[in-house]
Amino acid sequence: MRIALNLKGITPDEVIDVNLMQGKQREDAFRKINPMMALPALIEDDGTVLFESLAILEYLDETHPNPPLLPKEPKARARVRGLAQIIACDTHPLIVPRVREYLAHQYKVDEAGVLKWGHHWHVEALKALETNLSTSKQTGRYCQGDQITIADICLAGQAAGSTYFKVDLVPFPTVKRIVDSCMQNDAFARAHPLKQPGAPAAA
Repeated sequence: MRIALNLKGITPDEVIDVNLMQGKQREDAFRKINPMMALPALIEDDGTVLFESLAILEYLDETHPNPPLLPKEPKARARVRGLAQIIACDTHPLIVPRVREYLAHQYKVDEAGVLKWGHHWHVEALKALETNLSTSKQTGRYCQGDQITIADICLAGQAAGSTYFKVDLVPFPTVKRIVDSCMQNDAFARAHPLKQPGAPAAA
């Protein structure tokens, strides 16, 4: 969401840090905002709470259409949504803190095992993305031609998680090339998780 806000030149009135690693999303204050206890959430001026990353991205694109984050052509739009959903729907839900904590607490999986779990699903997503991107004529500088889309936003998030799960992007050259292109854009660079409030000081 931060990337989309940056791309569209939207400055939120307030940014509230909810530290996932400290479990702040499970506190009553945030549960009232999103009972699923998941980030991000966007609260509009009229009190409307928007949740789920892809829904928020499309809302921002509909209400602030420039620059567009979805192609106009229906098949291209479907492809972009599909690439984004590989990450946001098929992969990310398997490796978020609540899943890792459940594996550790309920099934007594040790830290190495939890990391191996996350590494596996992270790599599976990258394999699928690399195949899709490297074999399609629609892939350009970015996931879909030369225009940044929600697929690139999701891909940047996947790449940011690669460090945590000790995944090397080198075996996925098309993914890495697109991520590198994205990170040359200030909107992506400023939104990197390690540049946000609450990020590890060593970063």
